[in-house]
Amino acid sequence: MKVLKLHPWNVSPKEAMQIQNHLRSRIVTENVPEISNVKRIAGADVSYSKRENMIYAAVIIFSFPELQILEEKEAILPATFPYVPGLLIFREGPALIKAFEQIEREPDLVMFDGQGIAHPRGIGIATHMGMLLDKPSIGVAKTVLVGEHDEPERKKGSVSPLIKNGREIGAVVRTREDVEPVFVSIGFKIDLPTAVDFVLKCCQGYRLPEPARKAHHFSNQLRGKLKEFHQPTLF
Repeated sequence: MKVLKLHPWNVSPKEAMQIQNHLRSRIVTENVPEISNVKRIAGADVSYSKRENMIYAAVIIFSFPELQILEEKEAILPATFPYVPGLLIFREGPALIKAFEQIEREPDLVMFDGQGIAHPRGIGIATHMGMLLDKPSIGVAKTVLVGEHDEPERKKGSVSPLIKNGREIGAVVRTREDVEPVFVSIGFKIDLPTAVDFVLKCCQGYRLPEPARKAHHFSNQLRGKLKEFHQPTLF
């Protein structure tokens, strides 16, 4: 799978913020034609080992609407960018790119376990990676970074808007009855109602939609396996 080279990665935090501000003007928040014919969805997530200073990236391709796993790819790279809230893409992006570059069954849509435009500078990992992949993308986060909202009703499918400075930047979505909601935001080349619709269609009884949920588990498994590999043997 091809990944665009929109900027360098060996940058300072100040330069990273400048890159985000530059890319923000190029974000597409409307549906593109291909969104009406989605056959494959990717789920992507990363895990981090503080002890090893490594990033574990996982990408899983699913059929849609069946949500059968078609392909899994991984990448493990050292973290070379410092941990700076709001700039995690510069820490995690290189490993995600390496994983996506191995993909043979190209997805029509990508879900990230993280934020889209519901981000302090309006360009979270789902948006940034969507631009690099040039694919429609959705951010599905377990916590809120910015904005205010009311709690949605307790039944599955209930939605309330996430608002920042009078603008709707995301949706608070109840994906399972009486379970904490998720925070859905536009990544790239999709509008918010369509993003919410895809998230709900990809939920199979869990809080997170399957692409994001299984990618999250996959990345954690990768980290656990390496930790086990480095565990000293006791006699």
